[in-house]
Amino acid sequence: MSDAEAQKRAAGEAAARLVESGMVVGLGTGSTAAWFVRALAARKLDILGVPTSQATADLAAGLGIRLGELGETRTIDLTVDGADEIGPGLSLIKGGGGALLREKLVWEASKSCVVIADAAKNVKTLGKFALPIEVVAFGHKTTAARICDALAECEIGMAPILRRRDGEPVRTDGGNLIYDAPCGRIEEPAVLAAALKSVTGVVDHGLFLDLADRALIGGPDGVVELDP
Repeated sequence: MSDAEAQKRAAGEAAARLVESGMVVGLGTGSTAAWFVRALAARKLDILGVPTSQATADLAAGLGIRLGELGETRTIDLTVDGADEIGPGLSLIKGGGGALLREKLVWEASKSCVVIADAAKNVKTLGKFALPIEVVAFGHKTTAARICDALAECEIGMAPILRRRDGEPVRTDGGNLIYDAPCGRIEEPAVLAAALKSVTGVVDHGLFLDLADRALIGGPDGVVELDP
């Protein structure tokens, strides 16, 4: 196991220890969140999981975690999820796994949100990881042009790139497409978030701001806890 993978596992296992029987728990998506789901299943608690993607639902169900859907349960007590970058104030970039819309819906319905990651994800300024932007498929090229204008307003000159796999556009669980915007540096995340959200055709973006209550970061010397 690589050092990064060991750090992800340590963070996931630390987060699993925060869960208590009787909780409704949001289950994140991605390689780090998968470690959390495995560790949570191993505890064999009486909990209800709300998955943020079909991939997570399949993993959790296979491990024996009872699942429910967002809106069909009471308020989610705790959501644990990974991130592609963790910046100042626990501002995040998420969406590398393609589940950013469902993740944000679950995060916003949660009493508490914990982000887990390996040490490399903790950065001083967001933006080195390309920002995922989920768009409706209809007229997506026109939407991409409008996204360029929104990025330019925030002094970001690079054009967004349609995410593809095996030559075909990647579809989210909701049937949408994803454009990845290579921002370089995001000096004002809140301004960029508002600009992108105002573009017709944009479903949501991977900037998660003022949502994480704490971070558990795996590192060479163990897991470090950060707050906003």
